[in-house]
Amino acid sequence: MRKEKKQVIGEDIDDDAVRLFLQPEPTDDTPPSLHKLIKAYRGLRVDDFGRFLVFFKEAGYDLGATDAKGQDFIAMIADQRQAQPYIELVREARG
Repeated sequence: MRKEKKQVIGEDIDDDAVRLFLQPEPTDDTPPSLHKLIKAYRGLRVDDFGRFLVFFKEAGYDLGATDAKGQDFIAMIADQRQAQPYIELVREARG
């Protein structure tokens, strides 16, 4: 009989775990700043993503980075159903 995995969705994560999303580097021509934003968007809840943006800016990454097609992070996720709170956080962080 297989052991059931503990579901971790919804658990609080500490700042060090949020900062881990600054580490992934792209394996293609995606700008590192854009790659990190996408990874964090996919992996973090809204509140944690807001904390991530503080660390992202402190590390000197670019909130306005664009891909080869000229799309920034907001344009890339704008059509996704749950994107609006993330978009608002990025807009606020841009100041």
